[in-house]
Amino acid sequence: MTTTGGNVKLQQLRYLCETVNQNMNLSKAAIKLHTSQPAISKQIQLLEQELGVDIFLRNGKRFIQITPAGQLIVKTAKEMLHEAENLKRIAQEYNNETDGTLTIATTHTQARYVLPVVIKRFIARHPKIKLTLRQGNPTQVSTMVISGEADIAIATEAIEHFHELVMLPCYEWNRCIVVPPKHALLKNKKVTLEAINQYSIITYDSAFTGRSRINQAFETKGMEPNIVLTAIDSDIIKTYVELGLGIGILANMAFDHKRDSNLRSIDASHLFESSTTRIGINRNSYIRSYIFDFIEMFAPHLTKSTVMAKLQNRSPIP
Repeated sequence: MTTTGGNVKLQQLRYLCETVNQNMNLSKAAIKLHTSQPAISKQIQLLEQELGVDIFLRNGKRFIQITPAGQLIVKTAKEMLHEAENLKRIAQEYNNETDGTLTIATTHTQARYVLPVVIKRFIARHPKIKLTLRQGNPTQVSTMVISGEADIAIATEAIEHFHELVMLPCYEWNRCIVVPPKHALLKNKKVTLEAINQYSIITYDSAFTGRSRINQAFETKGMEPNIVLTAIDSDIIKTYVELGLGIGILANMAFDHKRDSNLRSIDASHLFESSTTRIGINRNSYIRSYIFDFIEMFAPHLTKSTVMAKLQNRSPIP
C-alpha cells in the first residue's frame, strides 16, 4: 500500500511528519529516515502541489514555520500514518500470530528491578517475538509510544499527563532509606523527615521514579530537603551511599538484601505518599494478542477484557 488516494503517498506523509518532529530540521529528518535532505524537500513540495496549499513558510529553501493549513494537514497525516500502521498490525495478527515485535519504553528502575522476571516468562511463552527495551525518563518513554517508536510505556512520574495514552495502573510502591551498616539512623525505631534531613541526601533526578512524592513530603513539613546529589539510576545512588557521601532515598523494589549486602534498608513508607506505576498505550493503536499477554504478565489484574474496556473510548490523535 503506497498511496492514500489521488497522488498523495504514505511516504510523503512520513517525510512530512518526521520533518515536523525534528522541528523542521531537514538534515535531522533525513538522518532519521535514512534518506537525503533534497529527497525530503522534493516530496514535501510534491505534496503541497497535490494539495494546492503551502504546508510550510520558507526562507529560501529553509522551512521556518508551519502554516495554519499545514497544522491541520500534519494532524491528519499523523492519524493516517497511525491507521496505516494499524492495518499492518491487523494483517500480521492474522497472517502469523506467533511472529512480531514488542518495543517497551521504560525507566531504568523498571527495566532493572521489575521487568526481568516478566520478560523471562514472556520470552518462554512467545519465543518468536523480538523484544526491544528502550530507556528514558517518564516524559521520554511516553513520547516514544505517542510517536509510534514503542508499543507500551511503563513508568511512574509524568506518564499520566499524556492524554494520547490510555493509562493502566499496575501497582503501588513506596520508598526506603538506604544507609551504610552501623549508621546512626538504624538506631531509630521509626525514622522521621527531621532525622533524615540531618544528613546529606542522595536520591532520584526530579524527572524520575516518584521524586515529586519526596518533594511533597518535605514541603508539607515546611522543610527543604538536604539533597546533595541526584541520579537517574538506583544503582548509582547505592554506589555513592556505599562511598559514604550521604544516605539514599530509594524505590523499595530497587533494594535487594542479598545483592546489596554492603548497605542497610530502613522502611520509609510512613513518610511518603505511595506512587503508582502505570502502563501507557496509545489509545488509537491496534493491540496484538501477545501485547495483551505481556500486560497481564506485568499486572495480572489487567486482563485483555479489562484493557479492551479502557480502549473503547477512542479519540483522534491531537
